[in-house]
Amino acid sequence: MKFSVQEEYGLRFLIRFGKNYNAGEGLSIPEISESEAIAQHSVAKILRLLRLGGYLTSVRGHTGGYMLAKNPADIKISNVLNLLGGKLYDADFCQSHTGLNDFCIHSTECATRPVWQLIQKSIDNVLEGMTLKDLLGPEELIYMKYKPKSEVSVKVN
Repeated sequence: MKFSVQEEYGLRFLIRFGKNYNAGEGLSIPEISESEAIAQHSVAKILRLLRLGGYLTSVRGHTGGYMLAKNPADIKISNVLNLLGGKLYDADFCQSHTGLNDFCIHSTECATRPVWQLIQKSIDNVLEGMTLKDLLGPEELIYMKYKPKSEVSVKVN
């Protein structure tokens, strides 16, 4: 299982904007590109998505750039990841993995569906209340606040 480059970079960019939030100054594509060692065209593509998703605003001109459109405490990480890449498992998952058939031969009794549902539920439980503000603090505090719970309940579809 892998998270996409878009999700990783998008979070990294938002963290950079979050650290700059109180300064009230924008960050430009070249500044982010240089500080994150990521090609400018990749930075521009992801910043556009974040802007269209309502997380960033842009200001044109010599002193312009991008800034957070919301307070870091109001930006839910689950929503950002859904914007940038979607869920690992959703209701349409089984329909897109049918093999050569129109529907999955395991649709009534599936041994793998519970695995994907449990993984998604675990991820959702961690991300449910996590905000950008949480990611601006020390790494150790994030682990302490969001350590996995011992039991996860899953609603079977």
